[in-house]
Amino acid sequence: MALQPAAGARDRNPREVDANRRLCDLLAGVYRLWGYEEVAPPTVERLETLQAGGGIDGRELVRLAADDPLGLRPEMTASIARAACTRMASQPRPLRLWSCGTVFRCGISDGGNQRIDERLQSGVELLGGPDASSADDAELLRLLLACLRSLGIDQAHQPRLLLGHHGVLSALLDQVPAPQRTAVRQALTSFDPLALERLDLPQQQRQSLQLLMRLRGEPGPVLYQLEQQLGPCSLLDQLAATLQAIAPTASAQGVVIQLDPSFQPHFDLYDGLVLTLVCQGAHAPLEIASGGRYDALVSRFGGPSGGMGFGVQVEAVRELLGTDSSGPARQAPTLVAYGDAAQLAGALDRLEQLHAEGQPAELLNQPCGSELEAQAIAAQRGCAGALWLPQATA
Repeated sequence: MALQPAAGARDRNPREVDANRRLCDLLAGVYRLWGYEEVAPPTVERLETLQAGGGIDGRELVRLAADDPLGLRPEMTASIARAACTRMASQPRPLRLWSCGTVFRCGISDGGNQRIDERLQSGVELLGGPDASSADDAELLRLLLACLRSLGIDQAHQPRLLLGHHGVLSALLDQVPAPQRTAVRQALTSFDPLALERLDLPQQQRQSLQLLMRLRGEPGPVLYQLEQQLGPCSLLDQLAATLQAIAPTASAQGVVIQLDPSFQPHFDLYDGLVLTLVCQGAHAPLEIASGGRYDALVSRFGGPSGGMGFGVQVEAVRELLGTDSSGPARQAPTLVAYGDAAQLAGALDRLEQLHAEGQPAELLNQPCGSELEAQAIAAQRGCAGALWLPQATA
């Protein structure tokens, strides 16, 4: 019998489970304050939905052996967008929805074997009017900042909010000959200067693209450089308005904003603003949240409105904050012990009395010879103390 979980799967101990639940509850509290309602997308979906119109590589999907082409969700945006465009199509917009659950991704381990990675994710989706709105973008980013405050992520964790914009990148690529655009986009988003060098482009244009590949940093100077290349542009105006709405709050929280026109999150779901929030962990940077605008995805499901959302990687937050510091400490229970088997019913009565008073308590499931022994067992189990019912005297 196998004694280890499947590659990529995890055994979570009680303290980790408690910490995950506390973090999810904190996030849910923020979502509800902002007017978001909880939904529960299915874990199993049709592969066509999961691939999100080609935005998600089919090799990353965990496929199921079934009569229909089915798989486990690698994220929750596509499923929620589908439901919003079908079952919730008649509800007034904007729809503000949140969800929490496990997502699954398929990959290859260092040894070349298939690996299924499961992650606990909590996130929101804002499905608004038919036109992309800088107000929607600003709301989602401010909501993300509010989540960081609630979680206790601050300047000490070196949070960095990476922002890009597919519309701006597409406008820049319109200056490239059509046959080369796909290859240039791939080289830019994967930060591959060698691939860019190999493309058949005029030297001046190649140099301009090489500068674009390195163009990232504080939003003001980056926007200025983009304006020099694109001229007057409504996309840049909307992006500037979004940044203006979030910059003071981000600064007050110690969140550094970095604008990168060629930035692309892991999944290619997005066609507008894209984002990733990274913090410095104990040993390496940790991706805490990611998302963006996905108007085209909503259109594929027949919806008249646009959409934007983000997902928070709950266990990355727990790793960043530490299991013990990610919420209030769990109250240690009292150990209820008894002297002989005849006292079991009375011990159970006393146990439930403590529960009725709101005190955690657990039962020692065999008789205990003395109060001193009961206290020693309680200390060994991490209990707050022992309540011992002595043997009845004859």
